[in-house]
Amino acid sequence: MPEMTVQVRWPDGLFRQYYSPSLVLHDHLAPGPYSVEDFRSRATTALEEASSRVRAKYGFACTSAAASAEAIVSDAARHSDSAQVEVVSMYPPLPASTDSTPVVASLHPGSTSGEKDS
Repeated sequence: MPEMTVQVRWPDGLFRQYYSPSLVLHDHLAPGPYSVEDFRSRATTALEEASSRVRAKYGFACTSAAASAEAIVSDAARHSDSAQVEVVSMYPPLPASTDSTPVVASLHPGSTSGEKDS
């Protein structure tokens, strides 16, 4: 199961890094600003989901995900819900999405490439 970390800058300038046992944080967060309330909600929901994935795969919950969720709740409590927290980075990033739309070359009769005949 791939693991990841997310780095956050809290409104007071404190940088913190949180661990997740799965890439599920990418489903709930992206780099950028959030209100403290929104970040706390999204992050703890994602970490609960990550812990559930660990439980489904290994038969026990992930205590590291629970510790990250507790740390986020504790860090968030130092700030007003409307203050801005910034997700600075998420590592590893998701693989670059590739456009699955097939590319169709415009071939001229008798041609084997997409270039025009002279």
